[in-house]
Amino acid sequence: MPHRPVSTSSRLAEVRYEIRGTLSHRARDLEAEGRRIVRLNIGNPGAFGFEAPKHIRESVTRSLPNSEAYCQQQGLPMAREAIAAQQRMRGSLSVDAERVFIGNGVSELIDLALRALLEAGDEVLVPAPDYPLWTAATILNGGKAVHYPCPAGRGHLPDVEEMAALITPRTRAIVLINPNNPTGATYPRELLGAIVALAERHQLVLLADEIYDGILYDGARFEPLAALAGDVPCLSFGGLSKVHRACGYRVGWFSVSGSRARVVDMLHAFDLLAALRLCGNVPGQWAIEPALQGADTISALTAPGGRLHDSRRAVLEAVERSRFLRVVAPAGALYAFPGVDTALIPDFDDEAFALHLLETEDVLIVPGSSFNVRYRNHFRITLLPRAEVIADVFGRIERALVRTAEVRSTARQVA
Repeated sequence: MPHRPVSTSSRLAEVRYEIRGTLSHRARDLEAEGRRIVRLNIGNPGAFGFEAPKHIRESVTRSLPNSEAYCQQQGLPMAREAIAAQQRMRGSLSVDAERVFIGNGVSELIDLALRALLEAGDEVLVPAPDYPLWTAATILNGGKAVHYPCPAGRGHLPDVEEMAALITPRTRAIVLINPNNPTGATYPRELLGAIVALAERHQLVLLADEIYDGILYDGARFEPLAALAGDVPCLSFGGLSKVHRACGYRVGWFSVSGSRARVVDMLHAFDLLAALRLCGNVPGQWAIEPALQGADTISALTAPGGRLHDSRRAVLEAVERSRFLRVVAPAGALYAFPGVDTALIPDFDDEAFALHLLETEDVLIVPGSSFNVRYRNHFRITLLPRAEVIADVFGRIERALVRTAEVRSTARQVA
């Protein structure tokens, strides 16, 4: 009797993560052939020459002798207190160290939080476009991701009435990503307040992905959700990966705000799940206190004349020159989410274009539909390359768009 392949979970059929998916594997094959691929698919500062600040690197090095034992499952006490202090400074007065959980990046903690919250069939409102881990983790924990639209025509912001219409008796939580990945949108205070009121009315948990909280451009403001949520249960996620350019440290956290009576069972569940994986990476946790209490090292990069600001400007200028592209200027985070004018290229397909761009121009982007939207005319790029690289890349993108438009035009004429 022939051996059959081992079957895997049916839930994986619904999971997408094209940021490191098929196109990235193809890029790796091309690199093995000797081609030089410009990888714009992932927000990985160290891969583009950014360095973690010296003071947090030195703290990790100095503390290595004290890092060889497991720590408490929630994380090092001094690190948790530094996170709690930051939250209280931002207006979330109910947060103390006992309400902070440190893990191996925000990714691990998203999974942990949803595992604690969801029964099979429970629903979570997730923005579209989203960071696809939120949808994947919801599915893998037995839930259903219900996407609320954040279209370019509204500056990639949601409409609270549309969100309310999606709520059912099975809805458990609302996810917000602010500043947003992939669009760079930042949420105004009034909109956040309306979402808090919606969560209060329907007794939902707020899940605020705020990993890009310090990466802002041209006067944009970051409004922490927990400060507005008051007694409403709110999990605020942050970490070292982006603002502090320390992705490889794998250090993330979330803090839990809201009235004690409403969050006590969640805290017990989070503690149990944290204990089951023993603890987060200990060496990286020594970087948390100096990162949060030390010098601001990100603002110089995002201010005019800073490297990230220059790269963002290069994207906006390239889109302005393009015959085919439009974009909502990112107000924060490390990405832009350009769209292709489908009046000029009817039947544009983002996945087919991304593959064509990779094969012909050696540029790797992420198709917009990978971020759980129904339209197929957007793509995401990271702002991390230097401005001159961005300008060169968009020249290649424009050449590929010209070819795509010509192929579509020829096909229509033949038809």
